[in-house]
Amino acid sequence: MQEEFTVTNTRCLPQTFALRPLTPALIAALCSGTGHAQTAADEPPAVTPYRPSVSTPAALSAPGWLEIEGGALRARGSGDTRRDSLPYTLKLAFTPDWGVRLGGDAWVRQTDEVGQRISGAGDPSIVLKRRFAIDEASAFGLEAGATLPTGRRGISSGKSDYSINAIYSADLGSFHTDLNLVATRVGAVAAGASRMQTLWASSLSRSLSDRWGAVGEFSGTRQRGADGTRQFLLAASYNVSKTVTLDAGFARSLRSGVPDRFFFTGLTVLGPRLF
Repeated sequence: MQEEFTVTNTRCLPQTFALRPLTPALIAALCSGTGHAQTAADEPPAVTPYRPSVSTPAALSAPGWLEIEGGALRARGSGDTRRDSLPYTLKLAFTPDWGVRLGGDAWVRQTDEVGQRISGAGDPSIVLKRRFAIDEASAFGLEAGATLPTGRRGISSGKSDYSINAIYSADLGSFHTDLNLVATRVGAVAAGASRMQTLWASSLSRSLSDRWGAVGEFSGTRQRGADGTRQFLLAASYNVSKTVTLDAGFARSLRSGVPDRFFFTGLTVLGPRLF
């Protein structure tokens, strides 16, 4: 991104939040309406949404199944500065503890302060993920990722970024929390700025009903020699079925005098079984 917007995804909205899938009771109710007995092997798994928050959960999607996330993000900065994008994420877990994902912006249109507009594809990123279970209610996670500078010139930074993300996820009664701390070696930096950027994100989500969920999140970045960012995000999700979840929400900068704001909507859908 050429303009400085508060959200710096990687995934956002990088990339993806841990609103819970359908409850076992609701899944059982849906299954009972088929009119004949089905085994657990006949039933597709529930999706594990990562979007639209900055933070990601320690949990992976169902092993062997391709999970697809997509959406639309509108960012508005100072003056006429704006950025519209179509983020996507493809997730594939090999086991409950190992997986990969590919994500980025399929299309971007951005306008600078003087009204100059450019559009095209953004940079893709690839992430390897490892989950470390603590107990049934909590887990750690570790992600290693790289951004590939293959996007449209003027949208792409032209340099590769490399990152490590430490994750802690836990169920807290009726709530769920995801804590992320990301260290990124930035390939393209402004004069006087450090190559190392840290990002923190803390989300709290809960199911409001069998189908509805909500999440609130604080996040920010810090980079020596560059302005830091801070933002608040609020979003809702709706489980159409256990294989499709819709989401929508907004985020706003918490920095004084910075009018950055973001509006987004999207979905997570279960794709084909690959193995």
